[in-house]
Amino acid sequence: MLTRKQLELLEFIHKNMQTDGVPPSFDEMKVALSLRSKSGIHRLITALEERGFIRRMAHRARAIEIVRLPESLGGEPGPGFRPRVIEGDRPNAPRPANSDPITIHATEVPLMGRIAAGVPIEAISHVTSQVAVPGQMVSGAGEHYALEVKGDSMIDAGINDGDVVVIRETQVAQNGDIVVALIEDQEATLKRFLRKGSSIALEAANPAYETRVYPEGKVRIQGRLVGLIRTY
Repeated sequence: MLTRKQLELLEFIHKNMQTDGVPPSFDEMKVALSLRSKSGIHRLITALEERGFIRRMAHRARAIEIVRLPESLGGEPGPGFRPRVIEGDRPNAPRPANSDPITIHATEVPLMGRIAAGVPIEAISHVTSQVAVPGQMVSGAGEHYALEVKGDSMIDAGINDGDVVVIRETQVAQNGDIVVALIEDQEATLKRFLRKGSSIALEAANPAYETRVYPEGKVRIQGRLVGLIRTY
């Protein structure tokens, strides 16, 4: 999931290459996005490259290749998390004509409490109840647990305040994964994981929140997002 500025820049580069056959200059990008300096463009370009949307070719001026486009710009669905949302408690939702009820084989996972999708909150370590989830959502290897989301920092990834996220326990993550991260063994948060050298960046999916960068030793991965449950 791209931020608004990242999407604007990718769209501008794409349109420029379609009309002129070459990528725009950094000055043109800066003006198009109403940024004060080219350093902001450098950060956006780096973010687009890390997410696999563009590729920079070394030793060539203005050499940017678009690798893929997001669906909003006409591209095919790309890698990364797309929430498998289970919706429920909608009594007024009509059932399609001539349809039979679908049997979903459910399994229970522990609901560990709340997780911050915003400013990190106290670490989660206790079971409050059990929650039923479709068996296919937890069919992968490893243990699973659920957390209720508090906050709106992941809203552009389709994760809203009050949603319940299903997490597969793991201590490793790939760039772009949405993870439960434990910061300094005290605070837990739900963010997108990005490794930058010896540092770990925890990125929100909401332009209102800053990306937070920590030394590698300050962050421990507690699990990776595999599903989402939403009720109405």
